[in-house]
Amino acid sequence: MDAQSRGQADDIDPADQWVLNPQTGNYELRLDRSSRQSTGSRSTGASPRSTGRRRGPSGDAAPTTDVPEQRARRAARAGGAGGRGTPPTGPGRRKRKPQKSRKKKAMLWTGGILACVLVVGSGLGYYVYERLNGNLNTVDVGDAGSKGITKDGPVNILLLGTDKRTGSGNEGYGDKGSSGHADTTFLFHVSEDRTNATALSIPRDLITDIPDCPTKQADGSTKIVRGSDGVRFNESFGVGGRDPGCTMRTIKQITGVPVDHFMMADFNAVKTLSTAVGGVEICLAKPIKDKESKLNLPAGPQKVEGEDALAFVRNRHGLGNESDLDRIKQQQQFIASMIRQMKEDTLGNPKKMFALADAATQALTVDSAIGDIPKLTALAEELGKIDIKHISFMTVPVVDNTDGATVILDKVKAPQVFSMIQNDVSFTEVKKKESAAKSKQAALLKGPRADASDVRVDVYNGSDTQGAAQMTLNWLQNDEGVLKSTNKSNAPEKTATTTLEYAPNQADQARKLADLMGLPAAALKPGTENAEGTEAMVLTLGADFKGAGVPITGPAKVPDVDKVEADKQVCAK
Repeated sequence: MDAQSRGQADDIDPADQWVLNPQTGNYELRLDRSSRQSTGSRSTGASPRSTGRRRGPSGDAAPTTDVPEQRARRAARAGGAGGRGTPPTGPGRRKRKPQKSRKKKAMLWTGGILACVLVVGSGLGYYVYERLNGNLNTVDVGDAGSKGITKDGPVNILLLGTDKRTGSGNEGYGDKGSSGHADTTFLFHVSEDRTNATALSIPRDLITDIPDCPTKQADGSTKIVRGSDGVRFNESFGVGGRDPGCTMRTIKQITGVPVDHFMMADFNAVKTLSTAVGGVEICLAKPIKDKESKLNLPAGPQKVEGEDALAFVRNRHGLGNESDLDRIKQQQQFIASMIRQMKEDTLGNPKKMFALADAATQALTVDSAIGDIPKLTALAEELGKIDIKHISFMTVPVVDNTDGATVILDKVKAPQVFSMIQNDVSFTEVKKKESAAKSKQAALLKGPRADASDVRVDVYNGSDTQGAAQMTLNWLQNDEGVLKSTNKSNAPEKTATTTLEYAPNQADQARKLADLMGLPAAALKPGTENAEGTEAMVLTLGADFKGAGVPITGPAKVPDVDKVEADKQVCAK
């Protein structure tokens, strides 16, 4: 649906028609009557805009912003018409607070080498709703992610930038003829209380194992793409038909953190989005003059957009040791700067917000669980609660591999970082979050304890330690008196963290076992249905297993890793 079919002139930007209503504090769509045409409307015998009135917040009459086609379509939707989403209904708009509502309308994400704000809300006109909704591309990743928007727990989003050569002028980047790989990847973790977030970069050259991956085909069938051992992480997408769900599964296997949703963009998105925000401010400690990318930038602060923005985030020459790890730092700084700019300059400006939302939705592919504007709006409300000073960017701790071209996990620091995210501990407010984690654990463990002799538990080994289940079983039976315990051998798959699954009527047993093993709050997984008869709890030992009888807890302090805070400008070196 375009401006002409709505009876508007082609040269009118719909964003220009949004004005602030001082009575409600909301931006409302005001269509100039003089621009309407007597012919050309999609409805037969188009009539003038309704002169009906609705009551304002103080009881005074306020002008309605609906037009006949909007009301007809909304009524049809209310009557059960299908579609990918349901636009706002009713003759009036819901009252919102002037300042707070603007923050809640912002949805922030980092799509590989970009950050973007999608601005949506209950005040959007039907034109804007249809435009943005029609822009989105979706992929069904099956059970790799969540089915809905999580509001009562942490949210983990895969932000994936591929090296696919789409768009004019992108022939010099990425692999020729490639369908795209996981070129730039972030695991964006949003805390349960929505006070902080961590964007964890995963190097594309990290050597890892990629699990088998069920992928949805165009005909609705499911194809299993076989996994690979000891390959680069970037092969988790694109190779052999792997979709973003495969990357989500790989990240879970590496970090022990389940991924709820994904957002994916390619090279062209960096150019369109950096242009939509009016350029992104960067800072260079020294000039960059690169013949390959034709990037020629002086030292100091400056703005880049379009081709220069893409060249900047792809460049590795003249920085550090010119490795991909140095380029990741540069990308993190670029994204942090874009986040600051959007918060300071874009929010509250309807024209800029619309332009950015339009560019973002055209650039992105998302999972089907968030594949329309209402669902993205729900996610926006969760992400919009985070203060940018509590958004941290960091890279998975790695060390050089023996080949000199790839990297492997740092066996000491990487598990500490993963444990921080698993236990929902903030990298910016660690003391506060440690206290919150302890409070949560105390709440879960509050109540009576069963006797050790009454605890029933099946032990699975999902760790890298051979014989861990038997070692734990021996310790439980011989040292702690948990005689009703059984070694169930290896878990179906390896896991990064130890978990204890139990039914509501086994809570007293779970508390006792948690006391014995020193389990953190994140390890306790209460179910919803009571156990029957002699059904046992399920203890799955993870990579955090350090030995039978050794307490399993989160890190006591923030690991010594480099990080970038979103509210601070750092000059690329």
